[in-house]
Amino acid sequence: MTGAGRSTAAKELEDLGFFVVDNLPPTLLREVVRLVDESKGSQQPIAVVVDVRSGSFFDSLQVNLAEGATHRQATLLFLEASDEVLVRRQEAARRPHPLQGSDRLLDGLHRERAVLAKLRSDADLVIDTTSLNVHQLTKRIAQAFGTPDTTRLKVRVVSFGFKYGIPVDADFVADMRFLPNPHWVPELRALTGQDPDVAAYVKGRPGAEPFLEQYVPLLRTVAEGYLNEGKRFMTVAVGCTGGKHRSVAMTEEIAARLRADGFEVRATHRDLGRE
Repeated sequence: MTGAGRSTAAKELEDLGFFVVDNLPPTLLREVVRLVDESKGSQQPIAVVVDVRSGSFFDSLQVNLAEGATHRQATLLFLEASDEVLVRRQEAARRPHPLQGSDRLLDGLHRERAVLAKLRSDADLVIDTTSLNVHQLTKRIAQAFGTPDTTRLKVRVVSFGFKYGIPVDADFVADMRFLPNPHWVPELRALTGQDPDVAAYVKGRPGAEPFLEQYVPLLRTVAEGYLNEGKRFMTVAVGCTGGKHRSVAMTEEIAARLRADGFEVRATHRDLGRE
């Protein structure tokens, strides 16, 4: 149904790794599957969004599905909501209903329900979004179509040097300049935070372990909240003066501890080698 959360569902499916095609004339369904199979392989999941905007082509959707338009197993998801909620959402968006014509918005919705009645009865899954917000809908989609790999949080821990600027995409910024700088230790100056001697020096300084013991659990707590809100990417920036010693060593340690908790973590070093 128009206004039932079609765009939100499509975006969530895309985040889950689906190849998403919006407003596709159903007659092209077989061709889309063929092209995706050839370019991305038959294991690439596909999500096709079809609604009354397809006009006269829409009737062919049921025929295509009934005749097995593709060799893939198809799941039909139907999104709906109450008339009151759909009217309120459409009015908030300030867009007319595609079947409204010169009549009321409610008339367009009633026509749409009549057109979609058979399709709704054939649906494998119906989600009523009347009382769902955006985050709750994305969670329902993830539960229905996600896998353990696509629904877990992906964390990027990046080291940087403050003198080169803070990463603009950081969700969290941690400042390691409270720790002694290995730059002033002659035998460590030429090394980086990826070298065991530097890492041991940084993590062995007073305050390093207490910081890790408090900061990593904080990130775990936030990570769980992110997942509940449908956010699956988190960037943690760890900085020091030049992004060579302290931030690099602590980035590797934070990433290792989060990885041990089961998160998918990637450690990168933005400014390493820049000096």
